[in-house]
Amino acid sequence: MIIDYKYHIASLVAVFLALGIGILIGSTMLGNDTLIEYQKQVTDRLENQLQSMRETNESIQAKASALEVDSGIHKQFEKEVIPVLVAGRLENKNFALIELNTFGFPPEITRIINDAGGQVTSVTSINNIYDNHETLDDLFAVLGWEETDPGKQTPKLAAEVAAGINSGDKEVFFETLKEHGVIKTSGDYGIPVDGLIIVGGGYGDDKRDMQFDLHTIDYFQDLNIPVLCVEETDVNFSYVKDYQRKHVSTIDNIDTAPGQLAMVLALGGQPGNYGIKSSAQMLLPEVNWDGLNIPR
Repeated sequence: MIIDYKYHIASLVAVFLALGIGILIGSTMLGNDTLIEYQKQVTDRLENQLQSMRETNESIQAKASALEVDSGIHKQFEKEVIPVLVAGRLENKNFALIELNTFGFPPEITRIINDAGGQVTSVTSINNIYDNHETLDDLFAVLGWEETDPGKQTPKLAAEVAAGINSGDKEVFFETLKEHGVIKTSGDYGIPVDGLIIVGGGYGDDKRDMQFDLHTIDYFQDLNIPVLCVEETDVNFSYVKDYQRKHVSTIDNIDTAPGQLAMVLALGGQPGNYGIKSSAQMLLPEVNWDGLNIPR
């Protein structure tokens, strides 16, 4: 938040140049005393402006330092309090996570689920499968899907990936997808899950195709497995409204402490649309304080 002087300096240099030219021209028209007095007045004004800029910059620096300290205090507070608020709320529950934004996800997602007594058993990262159509065509040929109706290829791919996450018996299929750069996987597959977390949002220049996301949601909803779709605050493209058409819970600020608390509460049985964007109904579900040793 420090003032950039380059534009102000450029303006002042222009003023000095104009002053010099004016003195040169005026010296033939006015007496030396008049020129000296005028020069002194202009110089005083410029010095006053520079002094005012210095004082303003020092004030902004002081405020920035205070905000930085305040931010550090808030982060420390969140770090200490959030684990207390979520403790035991997801006890012995397992969740699968699918990352669809091709950018990764905040590590706090898995950390806070662990703090709540649950665990993320598998993480499946899907690359933007439509970036390279040649790669996708090669993949479908290897899978024997090249004759499949193009309109059904994505739904079939989403269903097969979802089935692999749920059942754990798609190892050969997953290896083929890995070889073509379509997915990355980690964790244990086939463990019964109590919910699916989809990390969406987009950081690219163009809005991506949503068919894979939506057909993945369909698969898990058909199995009555709750789906929670989340994204970070500053994504270039928000897909929350697309997800909400599937009547799933959503959180649009998962990179923040309120978003992570909302995630735990939603996974624990308080579905809804939470966050800070226009697509959210409220910031947080109602927090049930029962069982917490916190004075009220």
